[in-house]
Amino acid sequence: MYVWWYLSGWARVVKGLGTKLSNAMDFFSLGLLLKTLFEPFKQISAGEAAPGAQMQAFFDRLFSRIIGAVVRIGLLLVGILVVLVELTLGLALIIIWPVIPFLPLVGLVMTIGGITL
Repeated sequence: MYVWWYLSGWARVVKGLGTKLSNAMDFFSLGLLLKTLFEPFKQISAGEAAPGAQMQAFFDRLFSRIIGAVVRIGLLLVGILVVLVELTLGLALIIIWPVIPFLPLVGLVMTIGGITL
């Protein structure tokens, strides 16, 4: 049991953390959001326009890019927050992993000693 816990189990936890971080980054598509940060947001068409409507088409495209940037920045912030939380919790688990088998013994000693939290 201890061989698995301190060798294979620990390696599995570390690998699982890497997988969770990779999945979170893929779910939020952080790389793609950065590449397309100032691309238009859901713009159907503001292409060729009559000479009098070119100014309106320009502002339509500009407004669409601003909305796209705001939405993507919001998603980037949420995605980075999720990755940081998962990283923090995963590192905490990796650090306390070797101590977990001894926690019942610690609890028993604390109970016998009359220590309460």
